[in-house]
Amino acid sequence: MKEFFHVETIEGVLAHAASFSAVGTETVALAECLGRVLAEDAYSDVDIPDFSRSTMDGFAVKASSTFGASEANPAYLNVRGQVKMGVRPDFSIGPGEAARIATGGMLPEGADSVIMIEHTDLLDDTTIEAYRSVAPGQHVIEKGEDIRHAEPALASGTRIRPQEAGLLAACGRTAVTVFRRPMVGIISTGDEVVPVDQVPGEGQVRDINTQSLSGQVMAAGGVPVVFGIVRDNRDDLMKKCRGALETTDMVMISGGSSVGARDFTVEVLDTLPDTGILVHGISISPGKPTILARSGGKAFWGLPGHAVSAMVVFAAVVRPFLDRLCGLTQTVRQFPVKAVLSRNLASAQGRVDYVRVRLDRDEAGGPVMAEPILGKSGLINTMVKADGLIAIGIDTEGLDQGAAVEVMPL
Repeated sequence: MKEFFHVETIEGVLAHAASFSAVGTETVALAECLGRVLAEDAYSDVDIPDFSRSTMDGFAVKASSTFGASEANPAYLNVRGQVKMGVRPDFSIGPGEAARIATGGMLPEGADSVIMIEHTDLLDDTTIEAYRSVAPGQHVIEKGEDIRHAEPALASGTRIRPQEAGLLAACGRTAVTVFRRPMVGIISTGDEVVPVDQVPGEGQVRDINTQSLSGQVMAAGGVPVVFGIVRDNRDDLMKKCRGALETTDMVMISGGSSVGARDFTVEVLDTLPDTGILVHGISISPGKPTILARSGGKAFWGLPGHAVSAMVVFAAVVRPFLDRLCGLTQTVRQFPVKAVLSRNLASAQGRVDYVRVRLDRDEAGGPVMAEPILGKSGLINTMVKADGLIAIGIDTEGLDQGAAVEVMPL
C-alpha cells in the first residue's frame, strides 16, 4: 500500500488504467447499438459498393472518348441507352458511346467514368456533345472502393456513432457484439449532505455530486448506480462499499478522501478483502486528495466532496479508466479548442491547475478568447458558466495574457 497522502502525478495515475480489464460483452440489435463499443471486428458480407456506380447525374462513357474535348472542340458521342436504377445494364459502352445514368446507377460494361450532365448538350435523341474531358474513374466509385469483402470494416474497441451504425448496416449486420455498459456505483458521504428534495438546514448542503457524477458517467457510456448518502459512520460506509463492489464494475465515493478525523474511506479500504490503495493524492488542483484503490480487480475512487473538484477529477483522471472498462481502444480523436488567454493566470509549481474558462470571439472575427472563470472549487455555478478547462502545467508558474491555450470542452 502506498504511503498515506503520497502525491502522484496525473501521468502516474493514468498508468494504472491499463491494469484494469474491460467488462463483458453482449449482442444487441443494430437499432440499439448507438453509443456502444464494438467487442469484435466487423466485416462486410459483400464488397461496398458491390458494383461500380456513378456519383453524378450524367453520361457513362469511356474516358478516352472525351480526351481533348472542349467548348470549342466538343466530343460527339452516340447514346446507347439509359441505365435503370437497381438493374444491371443489358448493354455495354464502346469508344465514342455513352449511356444516360443517374447518381448511384451501375456503370455499363466498358464504361470507366461519368461526364456531368452540365458539361454536355443533347443534339438529338441519340447524340450528345461533351465539352469537358474526364479521367478514368472520375465521378465513379469503383466496386469495393469503400469496403472490401472479408476485410475489417470496423475494429473492435470502436465507439459506434451514427456513421459507424450506417457502415454496419451497409455490411449487412442486423446485430453486433458490444461491450456491455459498465455499472458505476456512486456513493455520497458526510453528515452535512442531505437529499436533493430536502431543504438544507444550517451547516448542511444538498447532494450535488450524485447528480453531476451520474451525468458524467452516462456521457462516457456507463450506467450510474446510485447508492445514496452515507453518514460519517465506519460500519455504514463499509456495508455500502461492500454492496457497491458486489454489484458494479467501478465505485466512486465523493467526500471522505481528505485528511480528517471522520473520514473513514481509507480505513474501510484497508479493511476490505483483496483491496489495496494505489494512489492517495494527485498533483492536480482542484482535486489533490483523490484516492484510487483496487478492490477485487475493480477500480475504487475516493473523490473530493466539493462538486467542482469531483467533476474536474472525473474529466481529467477517472474518465480514461471508464473508457478502459467500456472496451475503448479505437477512440475518436477529440481536438481541444485552440484559444488565446484573455488575462494573466498565476499558478503554483508542482501541480497541474485546471482552470474553468468561457470561450468568446470578438465581433471583428479575431481569435477565440478563453476568459477564466475564477471561483472556489465548491462553487457549482462556475462549471455552469464554463465552456471548458485549460491545464496549467506542473512546472509552470502561470500563463500570460495572450498566451495560446488548448481548451478541453466540457
